[in-house]
Amino acid sequence: MTRAALEFRALPDVPEVLPGADLAALTATALGRAGLSLQPGDVLVFAQKIVSKAEGRFRHLAETVPSAQALELAARCGKDARLVQLVLQESSDVVRVAPNVLITRHRRGYVMANAGIDRSNTGAADDDGTVLLLPEDPDASARRLRTALEARCGVAAGVIVSDSFGRPWRLGTVNVALGVAGVPALVDLRGAPDRDDRPLQMTQVAVADAIAAGAGLAMGEATEGTPIVHVRGVHAAAPCNDGQSLIRAPGEDLFR
Repeated sequence: MTRAALEFRALPDVPEVLPGADLAALTATALGRAGLSLQPGDVLVFAQKIVSKAEGRFRHLAETVPSAQALELAARCGKDARLVQLVLQESSDVVRVAPNVLITRHRRGYVMANAGIDRSNTGAADDDGTVLLLPEDPDASARRLRTALEARCGVAAGVIVSDSFGRPWRLGTVNVALGVAGVPALVDLRGAPDRDDRPLQMTQVAVADAIAAGAGLAMGEATEGTPIVHVRGVHAAAPCNDGQSLIRAPGEDLFR
């Protein structure tokens, strides 16, 4: 069976996103500028950062008072104690602390550096202490975007809210899916036959993460300014589930 081409296209000229911005309207305009119209089966991948900006998830270090725990952890990892306090507020557990490293379990279940709090490309001055948190609920953000895009464009495209993650056993970052709507996030192939008719024992495919990773190459990670990627050609015939389905339960974590 020959698969159709899989295409990733970063949408051009997306303006700086401000709190309250209508991301569906910005996306529709960018699609038109690129000569694209949504088709059934298309997926749009949004960088977490613009979703957080539109939702006003900014915090200011000058307004943050560190707790005793934040001061203790800051001394161990060498980070600003006010930033550490925000990380703790966004986290359910501290996983690892080392010089310049603070890994936590975010309250939504993601195990990541600094609870996803970022100072780069926030649109604020470098020295004003502004940081950006993850969306309050990335799956809910994806669902709202999907609904708004369908109302505006007439097509219920899949939506992924992505962020770049480091990996414990490999160098470099790769985009993964935080929020997912209208796309099979995780496809469970256990029990299905392989080419030799043997039942698969362990295979679960992180479809949304794979799409997010491909979109990350189209987006770039630095100064590109292309935070929305249109994806065409995804063929995943499976029930849709959300980003939470991709998170391994703490009791199944074999590396702690």
